[in-house]
Amino acid sequence: MINNYIFVAILLSALVTWLARVIPFILVKYRGLPKIVERFLQYLPVSIIFALILSSITKGEVGHLPTFKWLDLIAVFPTIYIAFRYRNLVMTVVFSVILVAILRFIF
Repeated sequence: MINNYIFVAILLSALVTWLARVIPFILVKYRGLPKIVERFLQYLPVSIIFALILSSITKGEVGHLPTFKWLDLIAVFPTIYIAFRYRNLVMTVVFSVILVAILRFIF
């Protein structure tokens, strides 16, 4: 009895999750978005990338100011240069992973 209940709960959770992710794509495909929303969404990837970078080069503890992870912070600048110079996401990611690995090996 409990196994069936858990199985149904998992299936319903999967359905709700899937619908929540698919319905917006369907609505946008047939209805489109207002121009102001489209303009806002153009800036979203940059802000997401910045937030990910900032969260990966800092660490925080409750009651203390955030501190930097210095090796990761040092790796950010050459990675940014490679990203803007070559505009190739795969090469930028591979370069940054190798750079962080080398820095951690040395220090």
